[in-house]
Amino acid sequence: MIKSVFRGFALAAAMSAVAFAAAKNPVVGGAAMFDSKNIIENAVNSKDHTTLVAAVKAAGLVGTLEGKGPYTVFAPTNEAFAALPKGTVDTLLKPENKATLTKVLTCHVVAADAMAKTVAKMIKDDGGEHDIKTVGGCVLKAKESMGKITLTDENGGVSHVTIADVKQSNGVIHVVDKVLLPKM
Repeated sequence: MIKSVFRGFALAAAMSAVAFAAAKNPVVGGAAMFDSKNIIENAVNSKDHTTLVAAVKAAGLVGTLEGKGPYTVFAPTNEAFAALPKGTVDTLLKPENKATLTKVLTCHVVAADAMAKTVAKMIKDDGGEHDIKTVGGCVLKAKESMGKITLTDENGGVSHVTIADVKQSNGVIHVVDKVLLPKM
């Protein structure tokens, strides 16, 4: 009887450890995101970010986003890319448009490890809106409402952070529902 009770406790402890491990690694696009992996190592496993990964490869930014960082990446989903005008993604992926694609993608990257709580504090400290300068030279306007962060690009397009604080070994990913576009 006592052995049975101990086995029960051991099983419960093991199940708790599994639940804790699962909670530690958020799921994005059907794949666990591991904080021990870099941005690219995690992104390639997300079914929701295949277009972003293809774009990063076409722009030659894989090495950068595998690098030390830290980086904050506002990662648009496949649906966000699909919402662009018809033909936009295909056009951007052409080799002759690499500079434009690079500009669009780097307007989603910040040279810092900015967790949502930090961004929300900067928004509050700045009176409700905080300018975020990206590595692509774009300025995004960050706002917070009801615990959710929104980003407005240079053209007035608004993107919502749908999954925040996906920790990476070289920074953090925040999943967004719209592609942020620079002024061209």
